[in-house]
Amino acid sequence: MPTRTARTAWNGTLEKGSGEVELTSSKVGTYSVSFPKRVEDEADGTTSPEEMVAAAHSSCYAMQFSGLAAQAGGTPQSVEVTADVSLGPDPAGGLRLTGITLKVRGEVEGLDDDAFLKVAQEAKASCPVSKALTGVPITLDAAPE
Repeated sequence: MPTRTARTAWNGTLEKGSGEVELTSSKVGTYSVSFPKRVEDEADGTTSPEEMVAAAHSSCYAMQFSGLAAQAGGTPQSVEVTADVSLGPDPAGGLRLTGITLKVRGEVEGLDDDAFLKVAQEAKASCPVSKALTGVPITLDAAPE
């Protein structure tokens, strides 16, 4: 199995510094990061580790859901997954991921609503990114279209 790589170059202090994250393996882009933007509501053109976790989780979950839906006898037509990753204070000090909400909507021919929801729960439990994030509460909002 492959190993994927990203690289961050950071300049300055936490509070005043900034950096760039490079998606090295895919070469699809370099993105600005900044701690002040990380903890504000508006990103203003910068990304954050939390947004990257959200991207990883939503894409991983979509793939896992599609595979499990097919194993359950369905034919996935379309699946849309949104991952909301929240950052907050850690009681032990610093910051931590305080929760993730996965929202999945999709059209799967051959699965009734109950089977769709069962596949959605199974995908949440078995997606490799979900497994990696077991220390973070993950909630699921799933419904067929």
